[in-house]
Amino acid sequence: MIYLDNAATTMHKPQTVIDTVTQAMCSLGNAGRGATSGALDAARTIHACRAKLARLLGCPRADHVCFTPNSTAALNTAINGVVRPGDHVVTTVLEHNSVLRPLNRLAAEQGVTVEHAGCDTNGVLDYDELERLVTPGTRAVVVTHASNVTGNAVDIARVAAMANAAGALVIVDASQSAGAMHIDMQAMGLDVVCFTGHKGLMGPQGTGGLAVAEGIDVAPWAMGGTGVHSFDALQPMGWPTRLEAGTLNGHGIAGLSAGLDFIEAQGGVEAIATHERALADCFLAGVREIPEIKLYGAFDQPARSAIVSLNVGDIDSAEISDALMQGWGIATRPGAHCAPLMHRALGTERQGVVRFSFGYFNTAEEVDTAIDALRDLSSD
Repeated sequence: MIYLDNAATTMHKPQTVIDTVTQAMCSLGNAGRGATSGALDAARTIHACRAKLARLLGCPRADHVCFTPNSTAALNTAINGVVRPGDHVVTTVLEHNSVLRPLNRLAAEQGVTVEHAGCDTNGVLDYDELERLVTPGTRAVVVTHASNVTGNAVDIARVAAMANAAGALVIVDASQSAGAMHIDMQAMGLDVVCFTGHKGLMGPQGTGGLAVAEGIDVAPWAMGGTGVHSFDALQPMGWPTRLEAGTLNGHGIAGLSAGLDFIEAQGGVEAIATHERALADCFLAGVREIPEIKLYGAFDQPARSAIVSLNVGDIDSAEISDALMQGWGIATRPGAHCAPLMHRALGTERQGVVRFSFGYFNTAEEVDTAIDALRDLSSD
């Protein structure tokens, strides 16, 4: 199979990630639950991964990197931990349902006012509208770093400057960018960055988290066992315990840590991004010459994720994706991609789009095969 669905998950993992998870499952206990060698080894493994993530994301304090099962849980933790009843929140039409649905629930249940900045016909965020929406009464701005539909990047430093000027917090969804695009929380002025481990960070599914700037109060969303302060009636408020109720996925976090080591060994995020973007650019150049192909996105951006979304004439995206899989063994992602407002803005609510997303382990030969397959489908 030619796997071009890396925006959903990096199915092909570094061998070191696989080996590390296997070893962890045979040796790690439950971190913070006792002083056995297995429990202590688990705690050390998790602490080491926190430190690596803090360096990668520009978070000054490793203990402010808190683990969750995925970016959805991280975003729910951040949004519910920051936004209060009656608050005003600004977000965008680029967002995934991991942002939209928690905000919709707060709007319905707690009287939170949510406004959405729009985009142009290529899916590029309207920064002027965003700036108009952010006022001194805005509690938070929640924004994706890169669209999971178009791959378009958002200038999160620019968004942070707008938010900070109005006294608002900035929560970034880095699901598509962590490990594939440069992030420096401190330099960019970001308050919370939510990430998942199973995409650009090349770790296992079931890993993710949020990095929180110092001085930002995120109230606990979930409460439960922590292994410490067991007689406290409520969740302990120390970091990172306040946001980590229950047993952590020590085995998965060990694999995530190995994924971070792999990224560093390849030359870092910039080297990974350069390779992936080169594959996406090569694919783009090839499909642009094919009749009936319609592309979605702003491909002249200097920094964007390695996503190319398209349609073939008026054919439903699911039909094209299925034909690619059945005829050429090419895995893509059709449909709405859990981003309804983005599709409404692009006019693809009914047809969806076929998303090709490239990863570090893809090859130029696979790109050529995908181009040839689309050429054949377009001519049918």
